[in-house]
Amino acid sequence: MARYHIETYGCTSNRGESAAIERALRAGGHHAVDGPAAADVAILNTCTVVEKTERNMLRRAQELDEETPADLVVTGCMALAQGDAFREAGVDAEILHWDEVPEYVLNGECPTVTPDVEPVLDGVVGILPIARGCMSDCSYCITKQATGKIDSPSVADNVEKARALVHAGAKELRITGQDTGVYGWDRGERELHVLLERICEEIDGEFRVRVGMANPKGVHGIREDLAAVFAEQDKLYNFLHVPVQSGSDDVLGDMRRQHTVDEYVEVVETFDEYLEEWTLSTDFVVGFPTETDHDHAQSLALLRETRPEKVNVTRFSKRPGTDAADMKGLGGTLKKERSSEMTDVKMDVVGAAYADMVGEVRSVLLVEDGTEDSLVGYDRAYRQVAVPGAQTAGLELGDVVDVEVTGHNTVYALGEPV
Repeated sequence: MARYHIETYGCTSNRGESAAIERALRAGGHHAVDGPAAADVAILNTCTVVEKTERNMLRRAQELDEETPADLVVTGCMALAQGDAFREAGVDAEILHWDEVPEYVLNGECPTVTPDVEPVLDGVVGILPIARGCMSDCSYCITKQATGKIDSPSVADNVEKARALVHAGAKELRITGQDTGVYGWDRGERELHVLLERICEEIDGEFRVRVGMANPKGVHGIREDLAAVFAEQDKLYNFLHVPVQSGSDDVLGDMRRQHTVDEYVEVVETFDEYLEEWTLSTDFVVGFPTETDHDHAQSLALLRETRPEKVNVTRFSKRPGTDAADMKGLGGTLKKERSSEMTDVKMDVVGAAYADMVGEVRSVLLVEDGTEDSLVGYDRAYRQVAVPGAQTAGLELGDVVDVEVTGHNTVYALGEPV
C-alpha cells in the first residue's frame, strides 16, 4: 500500500486525468496524504500553455523533488512535450504519460488497474473528459505533442460515465476535452450533439451540463444540430466556448487554425438564432509574430461585434518545438500594449452583460465555495453569480435557488436569495 500526494495544474482536462489516476490508485488500495513529505510518491500533473507556466512547473518540480523522500512522478502536458526540460533542470523524476502513472505507482500489485472503478467528483461537480487529443495542427501549440490526435470513446461509454457521476451526487457535469467539437471524428462521425442529447434524455436526476472548449472548425460543421440540442434540452447550460484566437484570417492562416473568421461568426449567429439567451466564451492570442496593427484592429472589431461574455486574452509566447517558435517575434512592449487594449475592451463588453442582469431574478445552481460564507453558482446561461451569506442562510452546494441580482463586479454578478 502506498501513500500518494498529487498536484494538478492547468485545465479541467488535466483535473479529469488526475481524477482518473486517483481512482485507479484508490482501487489499488493506496491513499492520499497531506503533503509530499508524508508520501511514498508525489505526482505532479503539469501544464505548459505559456512560458510563465513552464517556469512555474519547473520550479514546483524542483521543490517537490526536495520535499518528497521517495519517488516523484511528473506527467501532464509539459512532461510529455518537454520531458527533457525537467532532466536538464536536475529534477530526479519519472516522466510518464497519464495512463502509465497508476501502473508505475502500483508496481504490479493486485488488484490490477481497471477503468471506471468509481465516479470521481469535485464537490458536486463531475468532470467528464469525453476524448483525448484534437484534429488541429496549430503552429504555436505544444499541447498537441502531448495529447496527439483525437481518441474518442463511444457515446454509450461516455453516457455510462456521466450516469455514474450523477448517481454519485454530481449536480453539474462538465464535459471536457482538448476539442469537444471533434468528438467522434476518429470514428467517422462528429457526435457531440448526439452525446449531449443522450446524456440529457437517458440519465435521471436533477443536474446541468456544461460543454467545454470546442474549436470553431469542428463546431461549424454541426452548428445547426448542436444549437438545436441546446434549444431542446433544459439540462444544458446555454454556454459555448469557441476560441477564435484572432479576428484576422491572415493571422489565423499563419496559426494554422483551420477556421475562418466568417465560420466563427456563423457559429455565433446560429446560436443567436436558436437561443434567446446564451453565453459565448472565446479566446484571443495577441502579439502573434505575424500580427500587424491592422490584424489587431480586426480582432478588437470582432470582439466588439460578437460580444462574448467570457474572454481569455493571452499574449503570444514561443513554445519550444513548435513552428511558431522559429518566427521572428514582436517586441514585449508591443504585445503588452495590445493585450492591455484588448483587455479594456473585454472588460467593457463583459461588464455590460453583467450590469444588464441587475434587478433580474435568476435561477442559480450553487456549485462552488466562495469567500467567507458565500457560495457561487451559475444561471442557465452559465453566468457566474456569487451569493453572499448563502451558508448562513442554510443553503448548500447542489441547491438550486432563485436570486435577485443586486450588483456585479464586472465579471460576475452578486445575488440575494428571493
